[in-house]
Amino acid sequence: MSAGAAPTYLAFDIGGTKVASGFVTLPASANANAGADGRPEVTARCEIPTEAARGGEDLKNRIVAFAVRQLERAEAEGVAIAGVGLAAAGVPDSETGEIVSATDILPGWRGQRIYDAFAAVTDLPVHMIGDVGAHGLGEATYGAGRGRGVVLSIGVGTGIGGAIVVDGALFTGAHGVAGHAGHVPSALGRGFLCSCGTLEGHIEPVASGTGLKDLYNARCDAEEGEPVADGSQVAARAAAGEPLAVGVIEDSARALGECIGGMGNLIDPDVIVVSGSVVKAGPLWWNALRAGFEDSALQLVRSAPLVEGELGGAAPLIGAAVAVRRHVAQGRP
Repeated sequence: MSAGAAPTYLAFDIGGTKVASGFVTLPASANANAGADGRPEVTARCEIPTEAARGGEDLKNRIVAFAVRQLERAEAEGVAIAGVGLAAAGVPDSETGEIVSATDILPGWRGQRIYDAFAAVTDLPVHMIGDVGAHGLGEATYGAGRGRGVVLSIGVGTGIGGAIVVDGALFTGAHGVAGHAGHVPSALGRGFLCSCGTLEGHIEPVASGTGLKDLYNARCDAEEGEPVADGSQVAARAAAGEPLAVGVIEDSARALGECIGGMGNLIDPDVIVVSGSVVKAGPLWWNALRAGFEDSALQLVRSAPLVEGELGGAAPLIGAAVAVRRHVAQGRP
């Protein structure tokens, strides 16, 4: 790569249902905008199914094989790859490349040594961070949080995750778990099983996409309604005016907003970026989210805008690329 050229990284987003990949070209300067819209370019996007039931060892091996195919594609297309960035589900150790914690969504994923596996197929620098952290880093650097000093990123999809980015750097905490927004206490979640195993009341099992379904079906039993298969059906019924669905959307979003307000009181962010499939539930959801936030947040914290993420599914890939670029810039292997 010539001096001053925009670097391209091979990035991966490893989730519970799919592993996405792409070539991410970042601006030549880490402080510059990319293109007319200020965003990096993501090309060669493709994915493979996670097939979590096959186990963590199998998943690791298929990711490495996927990487080999992508590197061969880059060579064939004349794309110079400067490094490999990984956005991984669970809690990865960025220094050692080991997955130090993971839920039952990915059985056998904990303990996998990812850097060792990549070292067998490439000499390129490889760097891994958490998938939700990568999402937040992408939005903070090139998306809805760009130009802000303290960014709180909340992802509301199948589950709920979060990330804290301070002056462009991802804050991970003492054990790598900072930003686990789905595991903030909420009275609405009491009695609903969280992915972490507790029934004591976390927000994820009632405010994620899966949580919307479970909350609706629990109330549906009492009202002899028709159960739903997923959260999108709850949103559709709410949009059609069904009272039960409207109540579920409002209660769930308000409870999540209250939790975000509490997070805001602790972190004092400049902006709160909310992304994921559930944010497409419409104005009813957003209005309830903001109402809950305003009820819970301190007066000075209420000035932090709640905005929708801009990068969509590319955010973790972009964040992974940003992370490996900084890793290389620090002179790390």
